[in-house]
Amino acid sequence: MKKTAAGAEPLLVAAPPSGRVHSGPVVGFKGLGADVCAILRLSGPLKEQYAQEHGLDFQRLMDASTYKEAYRSDMICWGEEKRQADPGFFCRKIVEGVCQPVWLVSDTRRVSDIQWFQEAYGAVTQTVRVVATEESRQQRGWVFTPGVDDAESECGLDNFRTFDWVIENHGDEQHLEEQLEHLIEFIRSRL
Repeated sequence: MKKTAAGAEPLLVAAPPSGRVHSGPVVGFKGLGADVCAILRLSGPLKEQYAQEHGLDFQRLMDASTYKEAYRSDMICWGEEKRQADPGFFCRKIVEGVCQPVWLVSDTRRVSDIQWFQEAYGAVTQTVRVVATEESRQQRGWVFTPGVDDAESECGLDNFRTFDWVIENHGDEQHLEEQLEHLIEFIRSRL
């Protein structure tokens, strides 16, 4: 089993949003503290590598701007090609040098991502699915974009059925907090 940069076995929480996450579930993990929990994003190294290869502004690809949207479709195709050649390419990049004992991979979106972490880190990997109704997503400003929101990058885990945890994020903040507290209690019990 692989170790963290500090030599410990990480407790990995893969939280696949599949386009259904709101910042609340990720914020809940910040209560563990930055010294305990690293929030990792697969999209970071993907966008950085894409920007380098295409002469683009990496920082602007990281925000929710029209700049990013102009390249999003091509970036998705490019990322899929990279993953087909090497399914763990982006996964390996995000864990390099991470010392914290808990890793929250906040944008896991493909079965191959989950499989890579499960193979690399075994039973310490906990998979978390964050779900929300289409109505609650629309209330948060989401608008369906054909060719993007129905691509594997957004719904590649829709048929994955073996999540360890399912968190409902339909707009009821109290219910969301209760679910997150159960998950965080579980994580603390494993530290």
